[in-house]
Amino acid sequence: MTYHKLVKDLELVADVKRITYCLVIGLIFLSPRTLAQYTFALIGKTKNDSFYQQAFAGCKDFARVQNDLTCVYDGADDYQDVRTQVLIAKEYIDKGVDGLLISTTDSKHLVSGALKYAKRKGIPVITFDSDLLKKERDYRLAYVGTNNFDFGVALGEAAKQYQKQTPQPICVQSGHYTAPNLNKRIEGVRFALSGNAKKKLDGTSGWIEYDRCPLYTLGKRDEALNQLLTIFNYDNPPIFIAVAGFAQFNANYVTALTPYKKRLSKQKITIISADTENVQLRALGFGLSTINIGQKPYQMGKKSTELLYEYVKFKTKPKQSAYYLDFHYCNQGNAATCTSNR
Repeated sequence: MTYHKLVKDLELVADVKRITYCLVIGLIFLSPRTLAQYTFALIGKTKNDSFYQQAFAGCKDFARVQNDLTCVYDGADDYQDVRTQVLIAKEYIDKGVDGLLISTTDSKHLVSGALKYAKRKGIPVITFDSDLLKKERDYRLAYVGTNNFDFGVALGEAAKQYQKQTPQPICVQSGHYTAPNLNKRIEGVRFALSGNAKKKLDGTSGWIEYDRCPLYTLGKRDEALNQLLTIFNYDNPPIFIAVAGFAQFNANYVTALTPYKKRLSKQKITIISADTENVQLRALGFGLSTINIGQKPYQMGKKSTELLYEYVKFKTKPKQSAYYLDFHYCNQGNAATCTSNR
């Protein structure tokens, strides 16, 4: 071998090493999102809601392990709006996402306005937190979340220890009047307090609903807080049962409720609320809520993403129609330790 031939061979080897090195470094720093082959859109009832943001964190954490999946997040900006949810879902269908994860605001409108379209496009759907109505469940693969009737029963059972009179008045606060999960929770509350899920409490069971109640907030936080304060300014206010966070998600909740802290501590007024987001636990720790019963939104997002991924990539259908997650109880004494949020 000549000297010049040896030099050229060595230079070629060096070039190959440099190219290999650059490729390796490039792969190391290449984002998994860049490599993603599949995209799922997670759509909450509202976007600026830590509950749905936790579900999105679950989606992202599952996707981070797979390296061929990315999650995007959306929802109505400020409150539970049926038309906006349908428009957002259709937008992502048109963009060609590979799957939808969605919390239902209105089953009928969501199916007719978007999910039938998704089915024609071959885009599968998993519902979480709020399922479709039974007659429309052919338009989703499965549901992941709380058994909302049982959750309502838990809220109603929690009220029993605060009964002071017969009949005992209550006021239930809800979100959108068509939300399937919230309506199931109202049924659960009524069943716990009367044995009848469908009939408004009329006093015959020892419990009665205020004429104005249930109150519907549409998820509007200012409206929710105003409703709560109005009820508490009545003589002999009812036990207040919120079937989702609503007023407690309002940034002014602690300030607005502080004047009522003494009455809360003496059980002159009672607030039983669904959900245990950090802002709610802070208020509970300050003595500005009585009991909070919480769900698992992070796990909802992660499990529903897993089921959808298994179907999209491997054509493995979920083995169950519904995957129910448990819930937990928080009070003023354990507010700092009763759960861990993402």
